[in-house]
Amino acid sequence: MNEYDIIIIGAGPGGLTAGIYAGRQGTKNLIIDRDMAGGLGREVPQMENYPGFDNISGLELIEKMKSQAIKNCDLKEMEEVTEIIKTDDDYRFAVKTNKDTYHSKTIILATGSSHRHLKVAGEEDFKGKGVSYCATCDGFFFAGRDIVMVGGGNSALQEALYLKNLGANVTVIHRRDEFRAQKHLQNQIKEVGIQTILNATVEEIKGDMMVESVILKDTQTGEVTEHPTNGVFISVGYIPHTELAKQLDVNLDETGHIIIDKKQKTNVEYVYAIGDVCIGLKQWVVACGEGAVAATSAFEDIQN
Repeated sequence: MNEYDIIIIGAGPGGLTAGIYAGRQGTKNLIIDRDMAGGLGREVPQMENYPGFDNISGLELIEKMKSQAIKNCDLKEMEEVTEIIKTDDDYRFAVKTNKDTYHSKTIILATGSSHRHLKVAGEEDFKGKGVSYCATCDGFFFAGRDIVMVGGGNSALQEALYLKNLGANVTVIHRRDEFRAQKHLQNQIKEVGIQTILNATVEEIKGDMMVESVILKDTQTGEVTEHPTNGVFISVGYIPHTELAKQLDVNLDETGHIIIDKKQKTNVEYVYAIGDVCIGLKQWVVACGEGAVAATSAFEDIQN
């Protein structure tokens, strides 16, 4: 009963897409995720660049994808894969979780990533007390209050706009002299009147019971100032989850991401990888495309 053609580890956008494609190929497939399906995709407040939708939240799109995926494969949420062991039989991999053991002919790693931290004084102390990594999770509590968003990429500016729309008084802090985000997001920031502080790094987060201020350092002059705030939202990149890849001796690049070819194959036979855990563009639509390619590659390799 626990034997599958394809096991997909991770139920983010890429993993769910892989499950849809795998099932439609006639194979027996399983998706396993240690959390709820969707991963960091559930935290995206609004998307305006996903084909077919002028505007949709990450949570809404995940629910649509999940509903479609479970028609095509098995899905197990809140179950963590702890070990993958290579075997010598037809089912080449034994996938051990905290609840059971499953066997599969192929593995698709869609393990995603987690929020990168600033690693400054006060960050850990004030988690849940004014420090947050998820605007959609915690933004409601900051309506009408002063907050800072730390970061300069697409995610940081998207979340800043979302927080502004909730009624928060947002200031974006970025360590460089210009944002890395897409131009239309930069234009929206200006249009809605979100304040920005460029060439500045957060050196410390201060407060008593809750966040009260951040210590900023000017990257050009070295000047240190204190900026009052009720909350600190952090969006400074992601760390790929490659623990299982390392168990399988999958090759990683210098940034710690999985190296894949055009068919999403790793250096280990019958092991594929997709999404944020891989090298490449970190976009929802890209992860979905990679999921389709990986499922098709796995199916072809099983047939051959």
